[in-house]
Amino acid sequence: MAISSALPRLCRANLSRVPGDIPRPAYDLDTVTIGVVHLGPGAFHRAHQCAYIDRLLARDPRWGICAVSLKSPAVRDALLPQDGLYILVEMDAEPRPRVIGAIREVLTAADSPAQVLERLASPQTRLVTLTVTEKGYALGADGRLNLTHPDIRHDLTRPKVPASAVGWLTEGLRRRRASGGGDLSVLSCDNISDNGRRLGAAVITLATAQGDADLAAWIAQMAAFPNTMVDAITPATDEALRILVRARLGLEDAWPVQREPYSQWVIEDGLKPGAPDLASAGAILTADVRPFEQAKLRLLNAAHSTLAYLGLLRGLETVAEAMAAPDLAAFVEDLMRQDIAPSLTPPPQLDLFAYIDAILTRFRNPAIRHRLIQIAADGSQKLPVRLLGTIEDALAAGRPIARLCVPIAAWMAFVLRQVRRGEPLADPVAERLAEAVRDLPGDAGTIVDRFLGIDGLFPASLARAPRFRATLTDATAVVIADR
Repeated sequence: MAISSALPRLCRANLSRVPGDIPRPAYDLDTVTIGVVHLGPGAFHRAHQCAYIDRLLARDPRWGICAVSLKSPAVRDALLPQDGLYILVEMDAEPRPRVIGAIREVLTAADSPAQVLERLASPQTRLVTLTVTEKGYALGADGRLNLTHPDIRHDLTRPKVPASAVGWLTEGLRRRRASGGGDLSVLSCDNISDNGRRLGAAVITLATAQGDADLAAWIAQMAAFPNTMVDAITPATDEALRILVRARLGLEDAWPVQREPYSQWVIEDGLKPGAPDLASAGAILTADVRPFEQAKLRLLNAAHSTLAYLGLLRGLETVAEAMAAPDLAAFVEDLMRQDIAPSLTPPPQLDLFAYIDAILTRFRNPAIRHRLIQIAADGSQKLPVRLLGTIEDALAAGRPIARLCVPIAAWMAFVLRQVRRGEPLADPVAERLAEAVRDLPGDAGTIVDRFLGIDGLFPASLARAPRFRATLTDATAVVIADR
């Protein structure tokens, strides 16, 4: 990241220049030792997990982070001159910056492979976390390790110089076993269902495929891969954020990050003994992550999609703008409280209606410009997990589905609009959708019949359900009349 101002750089030597009303690390940086290795220290990690660790370090200095970028040196080059320090701004009506000091070492694996493997093998390292995006796991369509993936093929023949995140973990665990480094907890913090189980299975599969069955057995016994769920809206760093940071601090930060005030980190209660006490820093430990994951998908994500398609059809741009329309805000609230909540069985730690209140507050945050067109992308993949399952549950229970069908109708109307205008449609099956709806007459019944007839788009049992078809047709007629 380029430095464009003549201001002094944020670093340990300049911490005393930080204005007194801006929180700084509540611990002595000299006492912090590294106990966590993180793979993929992008903006989300630095805005989310680092904030939890930063709080933990005020009570326990053993959990400093070694941040490892697998290939790009960008994070290392930005943070090394700043002694790992950076600014996190919680964006609200009044932005709240704070200095984060949790990252105590920054490495690029491609440049420093020996140091990375040493950290993974070290007995002081008791936790590894990852945010490498879904594609970084090299999984196939079945959720298992794709042994034909180019990076995995590399790791099969050159395991000591890994290319993939799974390869780095496998080789690190191999060296940990050889050096007596002890057990290890590994947390995937990417939005993949059953993320811990899938990561653990991928590591064991790679070890086995490399011809080391003993290592695979050791990993199964000594490494824990609990499932997790993370949540926090984290807009990309932009020039507006840099200007804000310069104005508030009087210092230059090469790579500040921002997020909404709300954050959630839910972890399956299966960490190995000796792992950091993340619950004391605000994480939720639970026997089963899936109810939290389902609540997020069916409440937050479904409401997001609803606002996206209805808002875009009105010419709106952001979630906050959509929530400023009283009828849209009321519709989404009724959808969540009356139609979606009854389909959920929350765990004791989750108050559904307080969670809905928090979602509505988050959506109204004017400081977060969450663009509707971004949320609208990949609708054919998102709607089945966000809304269709809820509709199926409601049909089975005899509950109303009229409101639940409106966002489906709005998505269909949005697809039609994009195709007819010749505007981009960001969707993995965009060509199939365009082919199916091109020259489609405008009556609701024909639109519904055509969409329900697209192979693989809707579950067959749902597409054949008379009540769903009739209710979706009614909703479509209303949506296309209102455009």
